[in-house]
Amino acid sequence: MLGFLLRLLPFWVREPLFILVGSVFGVRIMYLALHDGEWAAAGIGTVFLVFTAVRVHAVVRAFRARRNPGPAVAADGTVSDAQSQSQPQSQSQSQEPVPAPAPAPAPAVRPPAPVAAEKEPNAWGQAAAAVAVFAAIGATLWLGPELLPSDDTGTPQAASCASGEDEKLPSAYEKTPRAATGDELCEALNRPDLAQLLGTPAETATVASGTSNTAPLTDGRVAQPEAEVQFDTYTVNVSATYNKLSIAQYVKLMEFGEETDVRTLTVLGRPAVLASDHTMRIEFDLGSGGTGGPVEQGPLARTLSVAFDGKDRGGYYDLTVWSESGALPDDSALLDIAEKVLPAIPERAV
Repeated sequence: MLGFLLRLLPFWVREPLFILVGSVFGVRIMYLALHDGEWAAAGIGTVFLVFTAVRVHAVVRAFRARRNPGPAVAADGTVSDAQSQSQPQSQSQSQEPVPAPAPAPAPAVRPPAPVAAEKEPNAWGQAAAAVAVFAAIGATLWLGPELLPSDDTGTPQAASCASGEDEKLPSAYEKTPRAATGDELCEALNRPDLAQLLGTPAETATVASGTSNTAPLTDGRVAQPEAEVQFDTYTVNVSATYNKLSIAQYVKLMEFGEETDVRTLTVLGRPAVLASDHTMRIEFDLGSGGTGGPVEQGPLARTLSVAFDGKDRGGYYDLTVWSESGALPDDSALLDIAEKVLPAIPERAV
């Protein structure tokens, strides 16, 4: 289709376009080929340059033909009067005039009206117009992505939460009508400003997931959904435990555990507690048929536990942050995240 359209263009528009495109692409490809040492690209560049040389030769021949036109020939094949008069007059003078009989009078023939010569287009003007059109097209293609809005900005897209609408919830969620699902927790946690709240605004979420699990050691009777969002620096996890344990009781249990740097406070008008503990690292060996290595101690994590309500009647949210390097954000970051995320978690109607 493109070749057909190019053949419809006038000669003095089409050929300069071919020369300009062929020379630009040929020189560019040859430069890249010599710079990278790619011989296949060098062959392609040579083809472009040869194609351009053939076009230049055709244009030069056309210019010469226009500047030095051949003798004009009439329609009946006889040479024009100007050429006949250019013959040496010596031939007509060398012969003696021979008297001829008087010709019979011929009827008067009206000479044909002169035909107005068609004005030929200016070759230089057409060539300049072709170059201008090609320059305008090139400028449009070059500046188009910068002037027009584009969805592809070159930056990685933030991870989104997978929809689990078809996933069947455990029976514990049916017995706890107010229980949120893992998808709902993921939507509440995966906020556009989460990286900024963590103190790393330039980062983008790489993984976002949510699961509707049950609490361990409860025989599947206690709903415990959770969601997790990973960044290059930090990983954030939020979970909800629908049991009868209050924050006050939870703080007493921490006294017998390995939690460190325990601090009680109030968040959103609810009892809360901050504590630090190490995560667990488990390695699975799926290639050799083994069960994997032993459970190891992972990096330190900081957890903020907040009661479901101000009366602390049982159940709480856990908001945990950790990093592979062991570095942790300030506690103020955890508090800011809790104040943004927890009110966004929906409660299912009874």
